[in-house]
Amino acid sequence: MREKRKIYLKTNLRNFRNVFWRYPDRLFALRSTISMAILAIPFIILGIPYYGVTLALGALAGSLSETDDHPKGRVKALTITILSFFISSLAVGLLHNYPLVLGAGFILSTIVFILLGGIDERYRTITFGSVLIGIYAMLSVEISPAWYWQAILLPAGALFHGLLTLILMYLNPWRLLDEQMAGGFITLSTYLEKKAMLFPSRKEDQAAINKDLAMLNINVVNSLEKIKDVLNNYGRELRNPEVLRAYLQRFMLLQSLHERAASSHERHDKLSNEDDTIEVVEGFGEMLRQLSYATRQVAENMLTGTPYHHPLALEWISNAIEDKLKEMDENTAQPLVLLHHNLHRSQISLKYLDNPVEGTSIPRLRQEERSAWERFRAQLNLKHPRMRYALRLSLTFLIGFVIEKQLQMDKGAWVMLTSLFVSQITYSSTRRRLFQRVLGTVTGVILGVLLLQIFTNTAAQVLLMFGSAMAFFYWLRKQYSIAVIFVTTFVLSAFSIITKDGGMNIMIPRLVDTLIGASLSFLVIRFLWPAWQYRQMPEIISKAMQKNRTYLLAIANEYKTASSDDLGYRIARREAHLADNELAQAWNSMRQEPKSKQKLMQHAFSLTYLNHALLSHISAFGVHRETNMPTLENFNEIVLQISDAINEASQLIKPNAQNMLVDLSPLLLELKSQIVDTASGLKKQQLRLLYNIAGTTSKIVEELEKTRKEIVNS
Repeated sequence: MREKRKIYLKTNLRNFRNVFWRYPDRLFALRSTISMAILAIPFIILGIPYYGVTLALGALAGSLSETDDHPKGRVKALTITILSFFISSLAVGLLHNYPLVLGAGFILSTIVFILLGGIDERYRTITFGSVLIGIYAMLSVEISPAWYWQAILLPAGALFHGLLTLILMYLNPWRLLDEQMAGGFITLSTYLEKKAMLFPSRKEDQAAINKDLAMLNINVVNSLEKIKDVLNNYGRELRNPEVLRAYLQRFMLLQSLHERAASSHERHDKLSNEDDTIEVVEGFGEMLRQLSYATRQVAENMLTGTPYHHPLALEWISNAIEDKLKEMDENTAQPLVLLHHNLHRSQISLKYLDNPVEGTSIPRLRQEERSAWERFRAQLNLKHPRMRYALRLSLTFLIGFVIEKQLQMDKGAWVMLTSLFVSQITYSSTRRRLFQRVLGTVTGVILGVLLLQIFTNTAAQVLLMFGSAMAFFYWLRKQYSIAVIFVTTFVLSAFSIITKDGGMNIMIPRLVDTLIGASLSFLVIRFLWPAWQYRQMPEIISKAMQKNRTYLLAIANEYKTASSDDLGYRIARREAHLADNELAQAWNSMRQEPKSKQKLMQHAFSLTYLNHALLSHISAFGVHRETNMPTLENFNEIVLQISDAINEASQLIKPNAQNMLVDLSPLLLELKSQIVDTASGLKKQQLRLLYNIAGTTSKIVEELEKTRKEIVNS
């Protein structure tokens, strides 16, 4: 019997790991819902549901305010969170009968909170939660037994959730790092899976695939940034950085794998159309799919602790491709050799994942050099996006507050609650959130009406409330519109529990308030600093080109003298990818803007595509810096010419730019001649890499000149 119980327990633990432990979003949703349920259910059973639901709302806000910190850092953040929540909710209780003072204080504090959130990601979540708590307090102040209860219950709920989270973190202090690192490997896996579709592919399909790759690259780079921030947060709290070595080395591995994945060695349509190479190209596609599977296995290793098993198929495919390349004619195989070497190095890195080189130095990470005050002060001008966002949001709150008081709206604070979630820094993001919020709320109200007709007793409504809460937390990080549906059913069931029939009575007001709040957010950003992307494009393109140039020069320096500490190289690579992301996001945002503002749309798309192609070719040049390539006689001259061309191109569509003649044709002819005259080998391969970089730069120059002419003529 005892043995059967052990087996049963092990089976259930394995099932729990499979359902929750390997999926951080599910685990986050479960943890947040459990903390809310522990707080609310006893009070609901005792017949005083207001206290329980208010505590649960505090826990919900506390969950949304969590920071990505080491447990020691989380203690500091939790202290600030509770203090901020207390001040916000206490101010609402004290000033409820003085609407002018309350409104003025809330508007001014919103501006301060938003700017404080701009200092660091840690403060951003806390300050958002503080504004949210203030609105929650406004929503329920009238049904509070006394003015001070919200200032006790809301922070207490957040404190309970924070302490529960801290206990779990102390049991496994590295879990947060594991989750972030695993997220990075998963985003890379998705990128690799999409890239495999290029091998082989038709020319007419490649534009769509490359567009998707540019968008997926945003996710990978954002994940790398998130991991870097969390590593720095942990590093600040640890006395001995040696304990972070394993995580730092995996982070370096992830960066290296991304650089290799993002690199392009040859035109994919050219490779796919060669009958002699089609088998090898198909092999590359399968190898990329196996690398995608392997990186997901690494993520699972970090989330569940299960051993990483390197796919045997990877090594077999790599060897098969190598044998096939040896059988081919040297000239035919030439474009494929470096690509195979690139993928082979990736699989070798993964194969020896758990066997890092002993005695290597701990990799350094770039840290924020400005003080908190310097970062705060940098936002104190009307040109800064965060200041503009703070003023727009506060103006939206001001109009919503006036409408609520003038029309004496019941639960009018929902107007501000909607504005808080809909208002974003850019027009396109706000527009997207508006549709998600309205669609989600309407769907949630309809669903809530139907469910409340079915779940008529308190016990059933409690199940509905916490089921909705768990679904909300799960979808919050995945798809906001679905999350809104469940937060709406959560609110309806919560008010129904408190007021017995309040859930049904607030449906129409909630819909009206949502429409008003969403409309206000849209109108304010439509007419107050909308920052149309066509006006930003010249500066964004120029920045992307300059960062590519810096990356290219950093690679050239590594070719000449490999550094023992490649922090400078990694910074140049990171900033080039961030600039490429900014360009891709600007083009994507332009598609959401009014038709009259979609100027230079086709040029923006072409430049986004070409810039990502240039970055891919530079990355290919970078990944082979350690392959002992021979130095070309005119290496410095070639790199300098390309670098100068990129620099001049970056100025072409800037305002008041002078006419410049950027012509890489002579260099391209010279490189082509050298490629023809050079025997097969590493030297020829290096020339091909440089030719690809120069060729793509030349195409960008042509597109920039066309763009400039359209700007001048418009």
